[in-house]
Amino acid sequence: MRITGYRTLTTAQRWGRPVGDANGVYADGVVPVPVVIVETDEGITGVGLGPHVEAEVIFAAIDGQDPRAVTALYDRMLRHTFKAGHAGVVFGTIGAFDTALWDIKAQAVGEPLWRLLGGDDRLVDAYASGLDIGLTDDELVATYQVYAERGLRAAKLKGGLDIERDRHRLLLVREVLTEAAHGRRPGLMLDANESWSRKQAVRHVAELERALDLTWIEEPVRRWDADGLAAVSRGVRAAVASGENLTGLEQFRPLIAAGGVDIVQTAAVWGVTHFLRVAALAHAYDLPVSPIGNTPVALLHAATSVPNHLASELQGLQPPIGVAMDLHVEDGAYVLGDTPGLGIRIDETAMTSARQRTAPAPDEPHIRPERAGLRLLAVTPGPCRSTAEGTFDTMGMEDR
Repeated sequence: MRITGYRTLTTAQRWGRPVGDANGVYADGVVPVPVVIVETDEGITGVGLGPHVEAEVIFAAIDGQDPRAVTALYDRMLRHTFKAGHAGVVFGTIGAFDTALWDIKAQAVGEPLWRLLGGDDRLVDAYASGLDIGLTDDELVATYQVYAERGLRAAKLKGGLDIERDRHRLLLVREVLTEAAHGRRPGLMLDANESWSRKQAVRHVAELERALDLTWIEEPVRRWDADGLAAVSRGVRAAVASGENLTGLEQFRPLIAAGGVDIVQTAAVWGVTHFLRVAALAHAYDLPVSPIGNTPVALLHAATSVPNHLASELQGLQPPIGVAMDLHVEDGAYVLGDTPGLGIRIDETAMTSARQRTAPAPDEPHIRPERAGLRLLAVTPGPCRSTAEGTFDTMGMEDR
């Protein structure tokens, strides 16, 4: 079997409500989703959900190769981009190709990827994550009631702009999940998306912990600040989670060595091979791993095969437009199917007709606010209010 070509597509995730974090909000709830498709001479195609940047350069590393040599091809792609830097969105493109190759390999042997990788259980524990900083209280409650109906008993909220409001919103969600679990205590996490300084992080989390038992605080300071993350971990009861924006083992090593991360995270778009390597590194330090992302299907398969998986992020309950997946959510867990490969089917006609957004607007979560980490006073998102920190527009949730 040989790799003969690739195609790139872009579809969209339609949330039916605003989604975002401390860095900004997609007010209309429409988020672009790039897709890479790898073709072979035997008619098997693989799908990877991830960026296209430098795709032609990266594809040159695998063109004509046997796609089943996945880990060797992953290292070839890294070598082809080492001068320009295999990090950031380029690392995401490598991850998209890598995921597509794993999809092909599993299809070639007629097995779902979770089985090929050595998993013995198709269930993957999940937690709810609504990308919810732009929601009103009523919308927040309604959103997490939907998650609770699927058995989710742990939730991660977006925050970091106003501690009083963060506490209020966490308490609202705690009530929703507690009621759904007939009085059992839920798991609660807060994601600050790198919006604090070290002292702010310790002070703010300590304030939250007067009223709440936080499972973890996510990205309280900058992703590369190993000493700062370690200081936060020492200064609060909650675990510190980070890693979704780190690329390559070389970026994880200093954080783990400094004691700066208690929950090791990897982004869904970084690929299967990367996740497996990071999971092994974390396991050597007795640290759990947790995949991050709206469409983490490939890492869900991989998570079944590692001994230190904690829980995977569940954001949207519906897949991107034109994407069908052989999985469902039940009793607080992803349930993977038996379709060979990743179990992804692509409807290109549906993708073509979907509303496309190929570049973020200035007020959306891809652009770090100028005053992040330098705010003296709280910034409170409100209905239809535009601030220097971004536009926080509130809309109703569509019926699901």
